[in-house]
Amino acid sequence: MASFFLLLALTTLPALFQAAAPPYGQLSVKGKQIVGSNGQAVALHGMSLFWSSFSEGSPFYRAQVVQILKCQWNANLVRVAMGVEEGSGYLSNPSAQMNLVETVVNAAIAQGIYVIVDWHDHNAQNHQSQAIDFFQKIAKKYGSNPHIIYETFNEPTSQDWAGQIKPYHEKVVAAIRAIDKKNIIVLGTRTWSQEVDTAASNPVSGSNLCYTLHYYAATHKADLRTKAQNALNKNVCIFVTEYGTVSADGNGGVDEQSSKDWWTFLDNNKISYANWALDAKSEGSAALKSGTQPAQAGSDSVLTASGKLVKQKLKSQSNGVSCSG
Repeated sequence: MASFFLLLALTTLPALFQAAAPPYGQLSVKGKQIVGSNGQAVALHGMSLFWSSFSEGSPFYRAQVVQILKCQWNANLVRVAMGVEEGSGYLSNPSAQMNLVETVVNAAIAQGIYVIVDWHDHNAQNHQSQAIDFFQKIAKKYGSNPHIIYETFNEPTSQDWAGQIKPYHEKVVAAIRAIDKKNIIVLGTRTWSQEVDTAASNPVSGSNLCYTLHYYAATHKADLRTKAQNALNKNVCIFVTEYGTVSADGNGGVDEQSSKDWWTFLDNNKISYANWALDAKSEGSAALKSGTQPAQAGSDSVLTASGKLVKQKLKSQSNGVSCSG
């Protein structure tokens, strides 16, 4: 009888939740490269959602938006920027935040694209136990899916790498690896995730680890690319989980030339990247015009200058996704 119920559960599971294979299968890290299940170097390209804990971000945490990103933006990656301290974040409202996260993760798995689950925090070293609990829940529920990428600390600020940031990562990585041995974990770096060279000189032990690089094209130029190149020279994996086409404060005009310079560098090195952000906040980094509703996110008429540039870039790429109809 027990075997009958097990068989029944397995045969009815697909009806409850359909999973589509992601473009490159199970990802892993080989030296400084992310590789697909066939061992060939790959790069992921897509969009980050805005803070889940603010009203500008949370409406876009829905399955329809994930489908739009795949089918109308040609993205093979979506980033879940789960707010922790700010707004109605995970520390004050964990169940609501987890519901938003799970909505997007479920949709990404169903659509067959990769999803970054990001602990969107600037002071994660103060919330280590909560982060461990959160990532263990994610790993238990989703860790068997090759779509999942963990991001344990969005942007450390002035914390010391060796004394605070690295020890935090070590604890959270260990908690994830106790459950999920395979999926990639991306580790935030010092100074708003810019000092990848410092992390590369004193890396966290383990497999399938990458280091976060964030940039905003109108502010960060060749000097930051030099830091990135120095990290690559130490044979560590870099993942740009967030970048902007405008200034670091999220405002100002699009710096098209600097954006293209960055894309050239990233593409030449097969570094993955996600643009900040798919939202309609009234600021330069938003991909959508103020007042845009989530269902409209596929329309070119609602794109800001940044949204137009980024969508054009994504549409020009071979990202391994396709949609019928």
